[in-house]
Amino acid sequence: MDQIADGFKGERAIVVPYSIRSFQSENELTKNLFVTHIGYYPNAKYHFRKRSKGALENILIYCENGKGSITFENEQFSLTKDQAFIIPAHKAHSYEAEISKPWSIYWLHFKGLNTSLHSSISGKIINLSDTRSSDRLNLFEEIYQNLEMGFSPDNLEYSSICLQHFLASIKYTDQFLKIKTADAEVLDIIPMSIIYMKNNLTTKITLHEIAQHVGYSSSYFGTLFLEKTSSTPMDYYNQLKIQKSCSLLQFSTMKIKEIAYHLGYYDPFHFSKSFRVVMEISPREYRLRYKTQAQSS
Repeated sequence: MDQIADGFKGERAIVVPYSIRSFQSENELTKNLFVTHIGYYPNAKYHFRKRSKGALENILIYCENGKGSITFENEQFSLTKDQAFIIPAHKAHSYEAEISKPWSIYWLHFKGLNTSLHSSISGKIINLSDTRSSDRLNLFEEIYQNLEMGFSPDNLEYSSICLQHFLASIKYTDQFLKIKTADAEVLDIIPMSIIYMKNNLTTKITLHEIAQHVGYSSSYFGTLFLEKTSSTPMDYYNQLKIQKSCSLLQFSTMKIKEIAYHLGYYDPFHFSKSFRVVMEISPREYRLRYKTQAQSS
């Protein structure tokens, strides 16, 4: 039987760079609880992971559909629809999808100084079949989409706050069910500009084009963006390109030079140089490290 760690049609995943994790571990708003990896694997047939020494982070698996099993401390747990499981850091474990009805799972790795939100619910099946399951998954999406928009301090801090709420919704289910809060989405020019950047990762857009898209002058927009994100628009745009390249390095067979040209870099050397500035390793090293982890985990 084939067993794979990842590589599923429609999958999504974000790995937070090590340099960003250093910021998270020191920032007052994020150091207590923050995400290091996050993703979604739909219909993950033959999905399998085994870590004889555990992971460096706590792992949360939330089963949306299908079935799978988790082996933890010499006990096997069956995970089905609307159930979750938290595997503590540094604890040996394995998990796999059922062959006949493979699970679709939301998953994330997290760490921090505050363990009180998850220590009492770790290592056991958590039943979450309630009327607010969609609201809970919306919290997951808040975390994912903010990290997908880049690793600005605001995005990282907001994601950590959402993670606390997400874990609290699992631990304090009675309280979570009592209140139904209406969601409100306020779309201002910063998210609008970032969405425009994300939609143009495979082309070359200029600061003027981004500013024009949101109806501001380049100078005013650049100043406003810097104040809001602590990054210039073009640095942010490049960071989003690197984030996309990480996904392609992980989940595609494209050659590095193909990824470079696909994302609008004028040559592979320029791409590698930009990649190293953000990720602190080369694209080749990143791909090798990811593949090595996948094969040994």
